[in-house]
Amino acid sequence: MSSVLFVSRRSKAACAAAFALACTHGGAYAQAKWTFGGFGTLVGVHSTENQADYTASPISPGQAGHSKEWAFDVDSRLGAQLGVQLDKRWSAVIQVVHEKDVRGSFRPHLEWANVKYQVTPELSVRAGRIALPLFLAADYRKASYALPWVRPPVELYSLMPISSNDGVDATYRWNAWGAKHETQVTLGNADVQITPEIRGKSRDAYAITQNTTIGALTMRATAASTTMNIPGAEEMFDALRSFGPRGVALANRYDIASRKIDIYNAGFSYDPGHWFLMGEIGRVNTRSMLGDQTAGYLSGGYRFGTVAPYATLARVDVNMATQVDGVPTAGLPPAAAGLATLLNTELNARLRSIGVQDTASVGVRWDIAPNYAFKMQLDRVRPRGGSNGTLTNVQPGFRSGQAFGVISAGVDFVF
Repeated sequence: MSSVLFVSRRSKAACAAAFALACTHGGAYAQAKWTFGGFGTLVGVHSTENQADYTASPISPGQAGHSKEWAFDVDSRLGAQLGVQLDKRWSAVIQVVHEKDVRGSFRPHLEWANVKYQVTPELSVRAGRIALPLFLAADYRKASYALPWVRPPVELYSLMPISSNDGVDATYRWNAWGAKHETQVTLGNADVQITPEIRGKSRDAYAITQNTTIGALTMRATAASTTMNIPGAEEMFDALRSFGPRGVALANRYDIASRKIDIYNAGFSYDPGHWFLMGEIGRVNTRSMLGDQTAGYLSGGYRFGTVAPYATLARVDVNMATQVDGVPTAGLPPAAAGLATLLNTELNARLRSIGVQDTASVGVRWDIAPNYAFKMQLDRVRPRGGSNGTLTNVQPGFRSGQAFGVISAGVDFVF
């Protein structure tokens, strides 16, 4: 889903009102505590695939490979966060992230802006712009300093690049069976910039997340669903429907208008201190030509003081056909046959863009100073099955099935 989070007027107003309410409420509290901090990443990336561009996320497309020999727009970003603790119950936070968007420029956008109310020591509720709890790194996927790698495995994390939505959530913490549990329910909406001209709408989104911690082991599972409506392809699918039952069936199967999207994810992290092992598996089914994919990874590393080498295996597969026969052209008048051929070609090109890929990575993290970490990572990436993988700006000379290398090096920091 090539997209960028777009802050609508309505969501801006809602987030601003929520934060203003908290600050107004805090006017009567002399003990309100304000905090300010931030994070940043500066990474250079080189890809040996010169027939396409390597990118970490479709909402922030990079240019390493065909466009640039070394690109600094794949992972680089800067974030700032302002928080206030008004009393034992009320708090609020705003986070702004400056990164590359789908328009090709570095721009700031509002990542978080919410008010939290601690109903009881176990139950809390939030309202405003909230992080979507879809993955293990949901709360800090933008703050790469908190990650062992240069970037989260793209095979999984690029399946659902939207990292926040506008709505409410409730979190209940409880203890049972020798473990600490956290159950979270999230409701909300999001606007999604698909291209510089087209914006999609995610409505009636909900997610249920369960976190369980037993000592050094953390386990997390999420089930989520939303209705996504993406304009811009009406002409293509209307044209398909004009070719009778076969065209209607194809349009009904692959149309991107008003589709229910289901998301499932489960993962674990075991980190006793000197070493770590973590992994996730997830499925995103869009019920359209945007794809139905299953992805996962397994990663482990060992810490030698301030140096931590690691290795990761990641893979994404497709659960649907990426090549279809399309509308039959036999017996059609020349003009109609030409249109049918064009539609078939376009549909199959869209299906080939669904990522099928595996990556083997080795890397090292070196904490060179307090709050600064140098990272270097080598990836062997192989798109498979005729797919473009997670690549963008694919050129005519690209060949699926051929592995290529990616070198990434840079610095993460927090302040």
